[in-house]
Amino acid sequence: METQVLTPHVYWAQRHRELYLRVELSDVQNPAISITENVLHFKAQGHGAKGDNVYEFHLEFLDLVKPEPVYRLTQRQVNITVQKKVSQWWERLTKQEKRPLFLAPDFDRWLDESDAEMELRAKEEERLNKLRLESEGSPETLTSLKKGYLFMYNLVQLLGFSWIFVNLTVRFFILGKESFYDTFHTVADMMYFCQMLALVETLNAAIGVTSSPVLPSLIQFLGRNFILFIIFGTMEEMQNKAVVFFVFYSWSTIEIFRYPFYMLSCIDMDWKVLTWLRYTVWIPLYPLGCLSEAVAVIQSIPVFNESGRFSFTLPSPVKMKVRFSFFLQVYLVMLFLGLYINFRHLYKQRRRRYGQKKKKLH
Repeated sequence: METQVLTPHVYWAQRHRELYLRVELSDVQNPAISITENVLHFKAQGHGAKGDNVYEFHLEFLDLVKPEPVYRLTQRQVNITVQKKVSQWWERLTKQEKRPLFLAPDFDRWLDESDAEMELRAKEEERLNKLRLESEGSPETLTSLKKGYLFMYNLVQLLGFSWIFVNLTVRFFILGKESFYDTFHTVADMMYFCQMLALVETLNAAIGVTSSPVLPSLIQFLGRNFILFIIFGTMEEMQNKAVVFFVFYSWSTIEIFRYPFYMLSCIDMDWKVLTWLRYTVWIPLYPLGCLSEAVAVIQSIPVFNESGRFSFTLPSPVKMKVRFSFFLQVYLVMLFLGLYINFRHLYKQRRRRYGQKKKKLH
């Protein structure tokens, strides 16, 4: 008669350089843990779901790992750490696509790829700071100054966009639709200030003050300021249109959740409600904001055609007139292409953070 192989419950998580496995076995004796030909072999006597027995399992990893696993025994579990040969993010743990029944994510240590990158950069930054302090012998004033600077920047932006949001909301409840048509003249000065100040975010990323990628910050800065300074700022006919209200309202609504999230991160605070809003509020607001910007561009095309502003004629021998509306049409295509790319990326981030936990509950 063939003896049934008992497998324990195993939970896993990863970072770019390491894999973490937590084996649910208590009172473990005589553990045999090894890696051969990229396969983790585990066998031990312990108390698990089937009582006191010998439990074992085998896992063939998705990519190459170093053959020296490190493990630590506690009264309730066995913690195993495996080093990846190449520092990279894996889409799953095992080579086989179907997840073994005994394997599940370890949500106590789980991070999505973007958060793991932030953690990795934070550790690298901490290591470099320690080396710098050891070599220079200076106090940790630079780190404190940087955190204070970032905290104040995010606070100023939060106050500015909150003022815009509250102003637009109150005026709408008092005046109704009539408030739409003088939005620009009411809050434009504050919006100019906040959007010009947003250049600081791109500069911070470029010089390494923050670990954020430069390109997304630069694209948002240029896109919003194109709408604000060119579409609205240069054409008085556009400043009295209702679309200005919807563009400004969508921008300010997004930012009153984004800036406090970053502000609290500067002082190592994590407010779960705010984190959830940061990963969720973009679902309705980001497409609505892009749609509002697209409507503004479409409405501006006949205005720019009629005025001839920013249009020009090519020199001889071509002598062809190039209307600014041509560039606006190109911008529309880029706007919706950016919407698709960013929406897909943001949805993937949110699904990694919250989707797997929901699956576990069912």
